[in-house]
Amino acid sequence: MQTNRMARLAGQLQQEIATIIHQELKDPRLGFVTITRIELSKDLRHAKVLFSCLGGAGERDSSQDALDRSARFIHGLLKKRFRLKVIPELTFRYDASIEGSVALSEAFEKLKRPPDG
Repeated sequence: MQTNRMARLAGQLQQEIATIIHQELKDPRLGFVTITRIELSKDLRHAKVLFSCLGGAGERDSSQDALDRSARFIHGLLKKRFRLKVIPELTFRYDASIEGSVALSEAFEKLKRPPDG
């Protein structure tokens, strides 16, 4: 269960990380990445940053690699921008829930269509 403080911090981190990725990272392997949510540990020392990416599996893998390599750089920028005792260590993970919801939506659309015949 997230406390109010943890939810606010996760939201602020999500906005700041998204800004850093889109404006300050210059890695050509980085595709069109969207930060979907952040899961913080109870002690606020670790943050799992979930992202979605346009494109196929190759695009997703190259974006994952670019984010993994940039994690320390992003952490350093967050340290300068936030006045916290501890800035969480960042771990980037692909968020497959978006794909699942799109597939589910397409399945419902197929069910709505009248059968041909």
